[in-house]
Amino acid sequence: MSEDVEQEPQHRGSRLVLLLPLAVFGVLAAAFYWGLWNNDERLPSTLIGKQVPEFALPPIEGRHDGLSSADLQGQVSLVNVWASWCVPCRTENPLFVELAEAGTVPIYGINYKDDPEEALAFLEELGDPFTRIGADRSGRVAIDWGVYGLPETFVIDAEGRIAYKHVGPFDRRVLEDDILPVVRRLQSERGS
Repeated sequence: MSEDVEQEPQHRGSRLVLLLPLAVFGVLAAAFYWGLWNNDERLPSTLIGKQVPEFALPPIEGRHDGLSSADLQGQVSLVNVWASWCVPCRTENPLFVELAEAGTVPIYGINYKDDPEEALAFLEELGDPFTRIGADRSGRVAIDWGVYGLPETFVIDAEGRIAYKHVGPFDRRVLEDDILPVVRRLQSERGS
């Protein structure tokens, strides 16, 4: 009888060792499942409320106006980081064209690591909503802005501070529910 009592604690320990991987898997599976269905595309940016990084970009070859941080002073504006090779950039461009035609807010572009001919062909095919575009051939300016995927759109206040950042392409719902309310609030605060 004393042998049975001594073996039972060992047996329990071996069961725990066998169940531990299953428990770890269960926790990871639950976290993965939660992440899939509770996706919030709004990622925090350390630049919110701060001045846009100082930069001066040349124009895309074939255009006249580049873009600099000085261009983002004096009015509420949008800055979109895009490229011709970016498929999601193609899906959101028609909404930018609509905004530009309506005159809602000036839209500036940072063309990221793109071939100039392909960038110009993109704009000719899909429409050019941009007031000015800077060519970020090296990608250095995008890094300074905290960009890590295309497209990304920033709302800039009249003092040249980043007020909002949207990662990824936006659709009409995101434009109406998230981006334009920030633009309108900033414009009304400024009285424009």
